[in-house]
Amino acid sequence: MKTLFLLTLIATGICTAFAQEGIDDILGRIEQSNTTLAAIRAVADAEKTGNKTGLLPPDPEVEFNYLWGNPSAIGNRTDFAILQSFDFPTAYTYRSQIATLKDEQAELEYLRQRNELFHEARMLLAGLTYHNALMAEYTIRLQHAVRMAGNYKKMLDAGEGNILDFNKAMVNRLSLASELENLEIERNMLLAGLERLNGGNAVEFSDSTFAELPLTAGFEQWVEQAGMKNPALLLLKQEVAVSKKQAQLNKALSLPKFHAGYMSEKIVGEQFQGITAGVSIPLWESKNTVKYARASAQASASRYADLYFQYYNEIKNLYQKAVALQSSTTEYQARLQEYSNRALLDKALAAGQISLSEYLLELAVYYQSANNLLEMKYNALVAWYTLQRYSQD
Repeated sequence: MKTLFLLTLIATGICTAFAQEGIDDILGRIEQSNTTLAAIRAVADAEKTGNKTGLLPPDPEVEFNYLWGNPSAIGNRTDFAILQSFDFPTAYTYRSQIATLKDEQAELEYLRQRNELFHEARMLLAGLTYHNALMAEYTIRLQHAVRMAGNYKKMLDAGEGNILDFNKAMVNRLSLASELENLEIERNMLLAGLERLNGGNAVEFSDSTFAELPLTAGFEQWVEQAGMKNPALLLLKQEVAVSKKQAQLNKALSLPKFHAGYMSEKIVGEQFQGITAGVSIPLWESKNTVKYARASAQASASRYADLYFQYYNEIKNLYQKAVALQSSTTEYQARLQEYSNRALLDKALAAGQISLSEYLLELAVYYQSANNLLEMKYNALVAWYTLQRYSQD
């Protein structure tokens, strides 16, 4: 029964064949199914619609006056007028340009929040890759432990072994089974996190391979390209452009406003009709508005410069960390393969050159080294995914 339990545990672990989905496929599904992103998309579309308001002149005004004369002998008077007001012509050009920039801002805000969601998903996927690799490793270890415990059981039954060695083999097997079970629980929690991001739809991800990270030593070129695709950075850059256009718009709005139209007046036996026109005199209504707009543009430019400085230094540290982790992982893996005593330990135990206690102790050292290698690969992948948070459009 114990053997059946252990084999069942192995079967329900990482060895089960799942329908594999690539990372890009999963992210694409999340973008389509995530309820938060759907809400953000709706807000962005609403803002784009709102940006199209206020671009045209105000509605025309129609006036009609009917005045009774007193005394009645002078008759009645009828007035009729149609008036159209409008700002200085360049104001409409700037309004249209600002609307276009704000449309782009709405889209960039959507991309920024999508990037944050994708970053969360990538962290879960990195954790799944790590747990899948650990579970594959522990499955092999458990299979080895099951065979070893079975061999010591046969030796004990044949009177060739001792109960102490059998118990050690059983404890080793049970310990590995417990570790594998705990890894399965943690893996299911990560899958549940992906399911939540995917709008409640289940996601299967069984990849356990840590691919070589696409990093080079050319950081300056990389960071320049990344900056052109960073939504948060582009969003603030767009804000600078909007502020400059707003300053130009405020300047245009401080210029004279106009109105023109048609007007007629009728009295008994007489009628007057013709055009009417007028112009406002800009004295105090727009006081300090241009100055304020220019100050706001300068403030936006300062915020952008500060954000880029923070972005550059943070991403530089992350990039260097990812390169260093990848280099040390490659070196560690090569040295582990070169100095591994795994095969020699099996031969020494079979030949009776070392005791089971010594064998298990040395094997634990090797297992810990293998775990360290997987953890290093996981940390390098996390560093790379964190870089993608800043460099994806």
